[in-house]
Amino acid sequence: MGNMTAYIILIVAVALGTASNGFAKGSQGFTLWLPSFLTAISIVGCMYTLSLVMKSIPVGVTYASFAGLCIIATTIVGVYKFNQFPDIFTIIGMGLIIAGVLMVNLLGNTS
Repeated sequence: MGNMTAYIILIVAVALGTASNGFAKGSQGFTLWLPSFLTAISIVGCMYTLSLVMKSIPVGVTYASFAGLCIIATTIVGVYKFNQFPDIFTIIGMGLIIAGVLMVNLLGNTS
């Protein structure tokens, strides 16, 4: 698998990870059956796609990219779905996360 394919699969992993976070919030502490089930399924799918990505991209780079992008995406879901708005320090921190993900992928050794 080439790096471009791996990065496309990484985006799928981020989408699944973000979905699992949203479902986990909606599960109300795993007391509701359907959101709890969807959380479990999306987490398994997320881990599977991450394992595919790690065949081509080093584990540290994969996980740093996944974690950073998932944090940003989950924050955006929190704003739109749960009406949770970040404060200025959170926004600055998110900017630093984005900068870190870009540095790891564009300037770091990803081979």
